Amino acid sequence: MRFQRLCLFLAALCAATVSANADEWESIFDGKTLENWDGDPDVWSVKDGAITGATSDDEAKKLKRNTFIIWRGGEVDNFELELEYKIVNGNSGIQYRSFELPDAKWGIGGYQADFEAGDTYSGILYGEAFRGILAQRGQATKLVRNGGKFEVKETAKIGDTKEIQKKIKKEDWNKYRIVADGYHFQHFINDVQTIDVTDNDVQERRAAGLLALQAHAGPAMTVQFRSIRLKRLPAPKKVALIAGNPSHGYGAHEHRAGCMLLAEALNTANLGIEASVYTEGWPKDESVLDSADTIVIYADGGGGHPFNSRLDRLQALEKRGIGMVCLHYGVEVPKGASGDAFLDWTGGYFEADWSVNPHWTGNFNKFPDHQIAYGVKPFRINDEWYYHMRFAGDDAGIIPVLTDLPPRSTLVKEDGSLARPDGPHNNNPTVRAAVLERKETQTVAWARSRKDAGRGFGFTGGHDHWNWGNRDFRTLVLNAIAWTAHVSVPKDGVPSKDLTVADLQANQDYDVPGDFNPARIQAMLDEWAAARK
Repeated sequence: MRFQRLCLFLAALCAATVSANADEWESIFDGKTLENWDGDPDVWSVKDGAITGATSDDEAKKLKRNTFIIWRGGEVDNFELELEYKIVNGNSGIQYRSFELPDAKWGIGGYQADFEAGDTYSGILYGEAFRGILAQRGQATKLVRNGGKFEVKETAKIGDTKEIQKKIKKEDWNKYRIVADGYHFQHFINDVQTIDVTDNDVQERRAAGLLALQAHAGPAMTVQFRSIRLKRLPAPKKVALIAGNPSHGYGAHEHRAGCMLLAEALNTANLGIEASVYTEGWPKDESVLDSADTIVIYADGGGGHPFNSRLDRLQALEKRGIGMVCLHYGVEVPKGASGDAFLDWTGGYFEADWSVNPHWTGNFNKFPDHQIAYGVKPFRINDEWYYHMRFAGDDAGIIPVLTDLPPRSTLVKEDGSLARPDGPHNNNPTVRAAVLERKETQTVAWARSRKDAGRGFGFTGGHDHWNWGNRDFRTLVLNAIAWTAHVSVPKDGVPSKDLTVADLQANQDYDVPGDFNPARIQAMLDEWAAARK
């Protein structure tokens, strides 16, 4: 497909994450170059061992709006950041858990640790394009939403703003420290605490996002940053697996059983993940989603997709930088509002009269250099692999993860007649032209990193419940769930136990039919295990 060359090029970039383990400091500026930093070259450079932003009063060069240099080494969630800064004139800040503005290159919104050349704002918490001032200097605040209205409530005084200002050196180097632990934020300048904020605004608060440094519009200014280092803080990542209702009979579309197998693996992987399964297509108490780091949907889709009636609720969650994983029929929604939302959240979806859903054996031999593929060996497996998906544009940063050219038999018989008649799911002239005439490899699993720092993954397999017994099939999905939750995936992939026939039979929605043959399933497990050796 047209976007594949670009997407494969982007794979290594989008796979990047912070490599340091929890409680280990990592330097994120080498003191010499802007490697992993992305900003306007007319503003940002390295001078005297510091990232330097310089603006001008020349009308032709004067900034019309704030601009930022963005750290491209990965998103941040729970962390400590330490750096030294010096500012001459103007105002600046350090963005964290932030997002890229859609209408401006190098435009950023989100939490900002503010500082300036003046005497008022250094140390405050400001929401750049994001709710305004969240704490003045010397304040402890709680951010809440009452009746839909956002409020900043002062809970205590933690210092006197004038006394704090006396500790800040003018036109000289100062030390800034930021701590973001859950939704509790603290700023320190020269080891003096300046704010203490708890963000209880579940509608707007952000769980993860970008780091960036600001050059402010207005009069000419110079700001410098050096000795920039980051430490991850250990904190559980919460995964909400939403299982749809029973639908297809024993061994197929076993949403609840499949989610429970995945949840057990995630909870025992020792990666700091807390996975919970919610049945019947949506949590009875939907407030549990407010603390989720990623949402997994494994359910029947189309017009009955559980998300169709909850797009606004999900959009509010997604814009905060959380992840989304769609499995099998969960990738199909109607064209229009739901389809547009899925293009944004995960980068693609099954579109009726465009995509098709035959059963066929996929041969997956090549994978991108991406965390989702860690520990996954080439594998071959029969499933209802949907293909010819509707994808977002070439600039959407979509990474093909599983690709193969489907066999002719999925579309036409040996005599050239249609294998299945044209219809919303079966067949159509466009897919025949793509596969039979142009021989276009089809993507059946994909990933996307969004500008709001959220991550999406689509996976069209999962019709046959027994396929979760294939280690590579299972590991790929476990890796994707962890990645969308901003968990660093181990090089060998998310660990999980070998599944037995009994494990696969557990928690299914239907009684075991009389003709069930466990020996057939065991033979499949044995064949897959032998193929990995």
